[in-house]
Amino acid sequence: NEPIARITGASGDDYEACIKAMEEARAGWQAVPAPKRGEIVRQLGEAFRKYKEPLAKLVSLEMGKIYAEALGEVQEAVDICDYAVGLSRMLAGQVLPSERPEHAMLECWHPLGMIGIITAFNFPVAVFAWNAAISLVCGNVSIWKGASSTALITVAVGKIVAEVFERNGLSGAISSVAMGSGRDVGERLISDARLSLISFTGSTSIGRRCSEVVHRRFGRTILEL
Repeated sequence: NEPIARITGASGDDYEACIKAMEEARAGWQAVPAPKRGEIVRQLGEAFRKYKEPLAKLVSLEMGKIYAEALGEVQEAVDICDYAVGLSRMLAGQVLPSERPEHAMLECWHPLGMIGIITAFNFPVAVFAWNAAISLVCGNVSIWKGASSTALITVAVGKIVAEVFERNGLSGAISSVAMGSGRDVGERLISDARLSLISFTGSTSIGRRCSEVVHRRFGRTILEL
């Protein structure tokens, strides 16, 4: 076996630079109307369609999934973007009666803000897309750490996503990437109180660790174990 590429993991300074850029992009992204955020996600789906075959070949090369299965995985990313586009026009709230005369109570959902996404090696494209597409139409910004063993796929998907945002005059930091080991970047993510929610996909043992750390700081988790 011979190396096909070398990836430099994110340092502590790199991670902080990502978080700073996300903080700067956050308010602007939240101010974009949800259907227009959906339009950006629609374009993400089109980009995944455009690069479906090269991404699938990279999935097969880097993590060993057969090509037919890899094509299906990238299609999952396309499909969730299509779903999220519709969702962007369905973020409804309730109108509730009030005990005060001539008043009503309005329910309005707000973005969580900044979230972290940690994905496993076995679905290196689809799981990110499942999290990101829904999160983006809801107005959140995110930072993604893919598995160390699928770093090339993470970088490739991150570049595709950033290109779509930048083509629309938006910051690529809305969907940031920080590669590195779980002991380094992963621990930073789950311990960072600036991240309101951590979505983790992986083993039960590490998921338990993620839950303990995040809930200790009263954060929220989505765990697929």
